[in-house]
Amino acid sequence: MMTLIVSHQFNVGYGTNLAAFAARAGIALDLLVLPADRDARLAEADCARAEVAFFSGDVFPDFSRQFFSVVRKAPDLKWLHVFNAGVDHPIYAEMLARGVRLTTSSGSTAEPIAQTAITGLMMLARNFPRWLAAQRKHGWDPMRAPDFPRDLRGQTLLVLGVGQIGSEIARLARALGLHVIGIRRRPRRPEDPVDELHPPARLPELLSRSDWLVIACPLTAETRRLVDAEMLAKLPRGARVINIARGEVVDEPALVAALQSGHLGGAYLDVFEQEPLAQDSPLWDMPNVFISPHNSAAASGNDERVYAIFLENLRRWTRGEPLLNEVFKTSDQS
Repeated sequence: MMTLIVSHQFNVGYGTNLAAFAARAGIALDLLVLPADRDARLAEADCARAEVAFFSGDVFPDFSRQFFSVVRKAPDLKWLHVFNAGVDHPIYAEMLARGVRLTTSSGSTAEPIAQTAITGLMMLARNFPRWLAAQRKHGWDPMRAPDFPRDLRGQTLLVLGVGQIGSEIARLARALGLHVIGIRRRPRRPEDPVDELHPPARLPELLSRSDWLVIACPLTAETRRLVDAEMLAKLPRGARVINIARGEVVDEPALVAALQSGHLGGAYLDVFEQEPLAQDSPLWDMPNVFISPHNSAAASGNDERVYAIFLENLRRWTRGEPLLNEVFKTSDQS
């Protein structure tokens, strides 16, 4: 009998379906359901039975403390699956150090994040800041030559981190006629939707060719503040930056300075060094900057996609097969 830790809300929404799946797959499954009251705790004897845990999206953030309190009291926990893709929080390092296998739901939000990133790109490319400013003033302000925006076709977009999200952004960008350069440690595969793929060491020289820099890499020791003042200066004047990864990948004061000086032509930012973004940040009032509150993944279908990945991994777990999206201490997530 496998004991699986799940949230109260997950059990309400998916418990019956999960039981039916387990029965069809021949899996003897016992659900250890967290209390609906986030301040309630399970008995240590119950926690000790747990072998697997599912950190579903409804747990974060209000029930996270309750969930991980149980996980920490489960000495025989062997596998933790999480709804998110990023695993830079210290709790995940703690799980790996304990020998707990860790899998993510990487790819479940690739489409909505990529669509949001491309929306930001299109709004900057088509000079929506001008039209929106005129709308707020009830002004009729049509663009005239020479103020027309450049055609996107033929411009170059550099994707820093060609994982599942970066790949979907690259695919959509190519459909718009952009020349796409990818940065990733792993070698190129036939299905990679890029025109060029290079290792991270080539980043500084490739920036000078890039009209757009899209940051889609994980936060690691190597990527923290990777995009600093020196890197931003290598971009051509007027280039734009899109960050849907982690705010700490970018030196935020350097980004602000590059935007204020006019070296950068604009930015779409979903993530920041400190969140929520401070009320007095200059980024709020920049007309060529679009901001979203770490919300680019928002989509009604995310829970179903996460659940599908978890079910496939549950099937693989019981059969001793390799797990999807497994994280290792030395894994490269870019």
